Amino acid sequence: MSGLFGTDGVRGTANIHPMTAEMALKIGRAAGAFFRKDGQDAHRVVIGKDTRLSGYMLENALTAGLTSMGMGVLLLGPVPTPAVGHLTRSMRADLGIMISASHNPAEDNGIKFFGPDGFKLSDEDEEAITRFVDDPGPLVPAEGIGRAKRIDEAGGRYAEVCKASSGVRLNGLKVVIDAANGAAHRVAPSILWELGADVVPIGVEPNGRNINRLCGSTHPEAAAEVVVAHGADVGICLDGDADRVMIVDETGTVADGDQIMALIAHQWAEAGRLRGDALVATVMSNLGLERFLNARGIDLVRVKVGDRHVVEAMRAGGYNLGGEQSGHIVMLDHATTGDGLMAGLQFLSAMQRTGRPASDLARQFEPVPQKLVNVSIPRGARPHETEAVRAVVAAATARLNGEGRILIRPSGTEPKVRVMGEHEDPALLEEVVAEIAAAVEAAA
Repeated sequence: MSGLFGTDGVRGTANIHPMTAEMALKIGRAAGAFFRKDGQDAHRVVIGKDTRLSGYMLENALTAGLTSMGMGVLLLGPVPTPAVGHLTRSMRADLGIMISASHNPAEDNGIKFFGPDGFKLSDEDEEAITRFVDDPGPLVPAEGIGRAKRIDEAGGRYAEVCKASSGVRLNGLKVVIDAANGAAHRVAPSILWELGADVVPIGVEPNGRNINRLCGSTHPEAAAEVVVAHGADVGICLDGDADRVMIVDETGTVADGDQIMALIAHQWAEAGRLRGDALVATVMSNLGLERFLNARGIDLVRVKVGDRHVVEAMRAGGYNLGGEQSGHIVMLDHATTGDGLMAGLQFLSAMQRTGRPASDLARQFEPVPQKLVNVSIPRGARPHETEAVRAVVAAATARLNGEGRILIRPSGTEPKVRVMGEHEDPALLEEVVAEIAAAVEAAA
């Protein structure tokens, strides 16, 4: 069963391996076998989910597997991914599970694990769970089967943590919040309203099939239209499990994770809050971000793509701020994983403290032109490793003459290869990225 876990848990299309009820049952048993401690009666697992239709199927199957191994299960219902990380730790659970495929379309789903410290599991722990999938060992006797129950106050507990992270009231701000018809469709508008904002909610009518569809952080143009139409001060766009964010200023212009991280890093550094005088980001972050930070005495620590790699580097280096261009913003003073809503609140707090409009704060630096092309490939294929593609990449790199970057990598969540380039000459950039993408497509 090697290769079951990807860069962010187990993920795939619902009702197709590995996202089947049968596999979820096996994964539940395997996780129970790994986390169960001999001689301990109380074993607790919290399970959250987003709004996908397949979440019901996977939630029930995981619960069956876990309880068959003697684990008690607390069902949180639809909550953001960072809420599961928080509640795993605060409720003294042995394990936290989030059922979500994040920003992916509704037909996909996934299973993410959090350890008792609220952080995502290490590769070693995931590999250990994988070894139990086909042979979890003996089931517990009938009297040892675990119980499952619903927890109604999960959203409220998470909301209080979010509000505490803000530090200011939002009175006088008109905020559009796009919850992507996902996990934060109730809690996000409520938090903003309780902090004093005039709230215009969109993407808050999930039907099981419309999560991330033409809305949320992957389609911020929906919120941009509403911001302009309502004369709002700012828009906050979350993804389906609310661990990502994009900001829309009052003109309808979108700011990505790099701009948001630049703002927070600068503000925290000025306030003496930025530990290690560094920001942890991935290889995808724009060269303009690196130049902006360095000019202010802030280091940029680059890591592989994936918020888990960001968190690992943050914990190892003692840093408290990191994230990804895609909108994962990790603030370890407040959360154990990327939290789109908390990052959005940091932006709103900056608006309130400075009195400056979103359009000023959302453009911290001038990005170096960047081009990203996603090439669809068959699952399991690795065309980027072929000699033909390597040769095209080498030639393209030579043409950039040391004045730009090329990055080619497989997606950890979708059957795609991502081709990214940066260079001050947009025409040259467009040309070399197109050549590489064509080579990948041909090799696939």
